[in-house]
Amino acid sequence: MKQFYYGGQAVIEGVLIRGRQTASLAVRRSDGLIWTGSLPLTSLYNAKLRQIPVIRGVIVLIETMFLGIQALHRSAEISMIPPEKLTSDSQELPRGEKMNRGAIIGSMVISIGLGVGIFLLLPLFGARSLDSVIDHSVLTNAIEGVLRLGLLIGYIWAIGHMEDIRRVFAYHGAEHMTIHAYEHGVSLEPDNIAKFPKAHSRCGTAFLLTVVVVSIFVFTALGRPEMMVAIASRILLIPVIAGISYEFLRFTAAYSQHLFGRIAATPGLALQSLTTRYPDYEQIEVAIAALKH
Repeated sequence: MKQFYYGGQAVIEGVLIRGRQTASLAVRRSDGLIWTGSLPLTSLYNAKLRQIPVIRGVIVLIETMFLGIQALHRSAEISMIPPEKLTSDSQELPRGEKMNRGAIIGSMVISIGLGVGIFLLLPLFGARSLDSVIDHSVLTNAIEGVLRLGLLIGYIWAIGHMEDIRRVFAYHGAEHMTIHAYEHGVSLEPDNIAKFPKAHSRCGTAFLLTVVVVSIFVFTALGRPEMMVAIASRILLIPVIAGISYEFLRFTAAYSQHLFGRIAATPGLALQSLTTRYPDYEQIEVAIAALKH
């Protein structure tokens, strides 16, 4: 059987791991026990389209957002249930209000809208505000890319000072370290996992950085069109840029033991110093539960 590469996300007091047919969620309950459960994967996530280069990157992006919002809502619900309303069975939980598909899609639309406005259009407006002094398309697009990267790093750095987000970043580190241990064939025990690095070459943080770099080349190839065309290109080319970025990450991960792969992965690994923290053993236990499930 072809090797399967597990990946995941950190959520509220928990970890989500994407498996072959389902995604597993593990969350630390308020009474200290760990709840584990599954989130179904629709046929789209495992369809033949997922085998087509570039297109599969778009599918992964949609899947990550959809599952991520589901998991965040569910993990928050689980972690905040008062201890007195819990039973001794870590799998049994009072049934709360489920987040329906419409609410998930609505959250995705709002998230995408804010992301496009802040990280795609705002840098464009900033770079074009210099048109009176800069008359070179390559330089304009380079400035736009630098502004986009600065906004991304600044945003991550700012939210990283929030205590709740710092805990999410620690679970992010636990997820990476646990997958490292699994991929190295090491027994999934906290002592073994704690020896691995908290950064991983297939991390979504590396993907975001790759998107910024790829966008510079893509938009530079378009030159400096009229503003309305430029705005449309920043929105309509998101799937193309995401697909190319995903293929680049797959390539570098496949050659991670070679010099080129290590050099290409270095910026993404460095940026993860902002989005991951070293977890404690209890957080590692949650990541283990998610992967084992």
